[in-house]
Amino acid sequence: MLTLPLVERPEIRRVLCLGAHCDDIEIAMGGTLAAFAAQRPDVEFRLCVLSSDEVRAAESRRALAQLMGDHPNWHLEIECFRNGHFPWHGSNIKTHVETYKNFEPDLVFTTCRDDHHQDHRTLSELTANTFRDHLILEYEILKYDGDLGNPNVFFPLSDKQLTSKIDMLMASFPSQQHRQWFTRGTFEAMARVRGVQSASPTGFAEAFYSRKLTLA
Repeated sequence: MLTLPLVERPEIRRVLCLGAHCDDIEIAMGGTLAAFAAQRPDVEFRLCVLSSDEVRAAESRRALAQLMGDHPNWHLEIECFRNGHFPWHGSNIKTHVETYKNFEPDLVFTTCRDDHHQDHRTLSELTANTFRDHLILEYEILKYDGDLGNPNVFFPLSDKQLTSKIDMLMASFPSQQHRQWFTRGTFEAMARVRGVQSASPTGFAEAFYSRKLTLA
């Protein structure tokens, strides 16, 4: 499999990570984000979550602070658009997402357009609307809806990176641990399946979708 060292590319100086809810970014790409931050202290990260209450916002702040470690230049914004109602508040959310253009990101992470959760799907559509000439990587989140697809971009995780990610999730989000899918086994199984699909040398990976990519 051809490997493209995206994290090392010097022209990537600003990274925007969008999540519909607190824990979306951490669950889907916590390992990738932590590795990226550790390798690129020169990159500016902007992390934006569009829906939360006070409890989950506090959980996400703790989790993301752990993932980012001592990175010198990252910023977290948490908004309070109504959970589960993004399609019906699309105009206001679109106006807000448009403000992220001022950040001028070189790389954008967002939710997947084929995700069956209406908030995730709406955010993905608005991301594509807003950043039409950017590299966008859409992440995945396992859930009851059964909407997993066949991703085409993978980021290998070492045993240590995966363990650190799962430890962070289990320690940081007590409000979610009543959910039947929120388990160590679930998170490890997802990483193992994507590791198999990508022939990851470590056996584990996080996965993304790239809808459009130009090779030059």
